[in-house]
Amino acid sequence: MSGRRHSLTEARRLVVKIGSALLADDATGEIRRDWLDALADDVAACRGSGQEVLIVSSGAIAVGRRELGFHASGPRLKALRLEENQAAAATGQIQLAHAFQESLARHDIAVAQILLTSHDTEERRRHLNARATIAELLRLGAVPVINENDTVATDEIRVGDNDRLAARVAQMISADTLVLLTDIDGLYTADPRKVADAEHIPEVTRITADIEAGAGPAPAGVGTGGMVTKLEAAKIAYGAGCRMVITDGRGLNPLAVLRDGAPCTWFLPQAEPLAARKRWIAGSLRPSGSLIIDDGAVAALRTGKSLLPAGVVAVEGLFERGDAVTLKDRQGREIGRGLSAYGTEDARRIAGYKSGEIERLLGYRGRDEMVHRDDLVITLTEA
Repeated sequence: MSGRRHSLTEARRLVVKIGSALLADDATGEIRRDWLDALADDVAACRGSGQEVLIVSSGAIAVGRRELGFHASGPRLKALRLEENQAAAATGQIQLAHAFQESLARHDIAVAQILLTSHDTEERRRHLNARATIAELLRLGAVPVINENDTVATDEIRVGDNDRLAARVAQMISADTLVLLTDIDGLYTADPRKVADAEHIPEVTRITADIEAGAGPAPAGVGTGGMVTKLEAAKIAYGAGCRMVITDGRGLNPLAVLRDGAPCTWFLPQAEPLAARKRWIAGSLRPSGSLIIDDGAVAALRTGKSLLPAGVVAVEGLFERGDAVTLKDRQGREIGRGLSAYGTEDARRIAGYKSGEIERLLGYRGRDEMVHRDDLVITLTEA
């Protein structure tokens, strides 16, 4: 697609999801090193243009199967038991991490591995921890490589596919663009493998019943996704204000090819990532307590700054780190809402003190902000 708002060059924080079929050979489980090296070249180019890049990679089980001898000699893969899949994941994750490390080291880029479950993306304290870790890695210039923690995840805590995991990561870190590299060049009115006259859909602004009806299951092979899971990922991305694009990533340098106008499907949200996050904080969370703040803090918040401990004069209620709290002025008026970086007891200990004194007061160095500006929304705008 042409058009400025559909360009990959517009991305500031980019999440790239790699399907198993792209990264690992279906028959042997071997990592396609030439493809991975070419992707690493793309990532280096993106970073060189000022973009932050995260990778969500499938393929751990596919690669681990080979290492543990689970690959069948015939055309079909042997179905594995849960513990065999988890053993394969544990082995494959090491192989994948090493492969990414070697490919990106050619560009002097550090790699960090992060393993997540659905609880880590949904439970607010874990969500904040993961978000802060990823943000720090990006600040330090590393490329986080993320996968589902298949070695410990059971059915009740699994995301189940890396399309949705990638969307939840994009939501967590307020990414503005999510790229799903797969084995098809986007969304069609029907499964093009089965319907010869299926039409390609270049742009989607709303997922309708007709669009969902046209999605088909994943083809046989090492992958676990399919167009259905990609539409589920698009719904998550819409809610996060994140653009999403599906494109065929089988060729070398798939991000460069996409940037140069390869066929694809763009899913375009109605809001920006930060606006979507603040709307979620303002309207979807029930506050567990309140922070009473002084006039200086009220003024600072209205100029877009974070809430520091020095501006807090009292702490009310019982809450844990990551819980939503109401921010009130001395007269009891609600000024805003946000996610607290500290639980009740620690918040009381540091209230009124400068950030530089937090370590002395708590015995550990926490965040400088009581509520970070990205985690708060102003609800009272008038003076």
